Amino acid sequence: MSQAKFLNKIVSTDCRRSRTKFTEDQLKILINAFEQNPYPGYATKQKLALEINTEESRIQTWFQNRRARHQLQNRHQLQKRPDLGKTLESSQSHDHLEEQTQSREPRRCRTSYTSSQLHTLIEAFMINPYPGFHFREQLAKEIGVPESRVQTWFQNRRNKLHAWRKRELHESLEQDQGQDF
Repeated sequence: MSQAKFLNKIVSTDCRRSRTKFTEDQLKILINAFEQNPYPGYATKQKLALEINTEESRIQTWFQNRRARHQLQNRHQLQKRPDLGKTLESSQSHDHLEEQTQSREPRRCRTSYTSSQLHTLIEAFMINPYPGFHFREQLAKEIGVPESRVQTWFQNRRNKLHAWRKRELHESLEQDQGQDF
């Protein structure tokens, strides 16, 4: 199947991934791991994924959501007791910094794409910069990389596009100001 036909076919079947539901046992394992280290490295996430029989990307998302929920709870507590706010914030930021420097696990290896893979990804991005799960999954199969890497590629490309647009806007404003003088 040609790339254009493939891309047109998957655009119409785009939707979200179904919610991952963890069992009580799986949640106990994840919560225990979170209490030990809320910022696990790739190897730890891989180990947890094998242990609870799910994908590493689902573990990564669970930890991100848990950290966000944890931060919201902390902010709510600080609002109730403003006298503790300054002390807790400085203590937590110091603990987090210390935690990161002490037990940093190696990151996932950088994903390298071939020119044909990049061509397919760029074409897909031009059609839809916010693809759903099924689109990313089919695209991942087509180019031979995990769906989580495709998801990350799209996130990075959107950030790159926003930065480029912001820079262009800034440069055009500077030119306009220069012409006024």
